[in-house]
Amino acid sequence: MMQFGARRVGAVTAALVLGLVAAPPAWAANPAGVASVGSAEFTKGGTRVSVPPLAPCAVDGTTSNSSEAVSRTGVRFGAGTSSCTTAVVNPDHGTTKSTSEALGTEFELSALVSAGGPRLRVARWKVTCTGTESGTSAGWAADGLHGFPGLPEQIPTNYVHEVKASDGTVLATATFGETVLPDPNDGSIAMTMLHLRFTEASTVTGDVVLGSTACSPTP
Repeated sequence: MMQFGARRVGAVTAALVLGLVAAPPAWAANPAGVASVGSAEFTKGGTRVSVPPLAPCAVDGTTSNSSEAVSRTGVRFGAGTSSCTTAVVNPDHGTTKSTSEALGTEFELSALVSAGGPRLRVARWKVTCTGTESGTSAGWAADGLHGFPGLPEQIPTNYVHEVKASDGTVLATATFGETVLPDPNDGSIAMTMLHLRFTEASTVTGDVVLGSTACSPTP
């Protein structure tokens, strides 16, 4: 089992009550339950770097998956696993609970080093989404974060950290616990543990995702 020591965590819930939580407009409903270790899609110096979603799982498809270490120019993901399961919690009423989770290791982004930026590392991370009859909840945890100076001890949902070069130029934004709720709110939720988006100043275009999940209330 993956153990987290000095970890930084966040969690959020969504219930089947319209207007309970604020949500950005025009987002579609989320799937029943999915998870992935991570992915990357960016271009640097005319070279496209693509890492499709690693170890994807779904409660209504492949319920468990794993991925070996993947290394591309400027980015590396270590091995990871995912699990998307459904369990009966009340046989008499046929109610169920879904749990979708992805765990990853040994991430490194070196694509910004040539622009004077930091080498970003995350030793271990996980993201989880749970669906029940009454709503959903999602959370994440990570440790071994390097290259992200000044992070608060407890990172709030949708926290944006600026990744800067030594001269202060913002080369990317790193959103921790990125959460999306549909509008209208149907109780579903989507969460990304870490979403890196490159700025124009970096001369890199695209983004990198670590740990993504989504789920909906169960029938």
